[in-house]
Amino acid sequence: MTMLTSVNLTREITSAANAKLNSGKQTGGNFGEHMQKALNEVADAQAQAEGTIQAFERGDETDVAKVMLQREKASLAFEATMQIRNKLLSAYKDIVSMPV
Repeated sequence: MTMLTSVNLTREITSAANAKLNSGKQTGGNFGEHMQKALNEVADAQAQAEGTIQAFERGDETDVAKVMLQREKASLAFEATMQIRNKLLSAYKDIVSMPV
């Protein structure tokens, strides 16, 4: 259940980031596309982990190590995403608080 919540949270963050990036002027490197791709990869890892967990619960998957590795990979990807988000918010706050 927590993985499903994490997937939803990741998709909400993606939607919010896209809305913000699309509302402003985009330039050459297209930062938004790179962020979208990275967030989609995190969401896919979480969905894959959730699928593996459900397969284990149904008895289709018998390799416990595979289940745990998928779960840990998704967890680490989500934690890294949250740390990046925190750093971006901190940088934004620093820029906003700069005197003109």
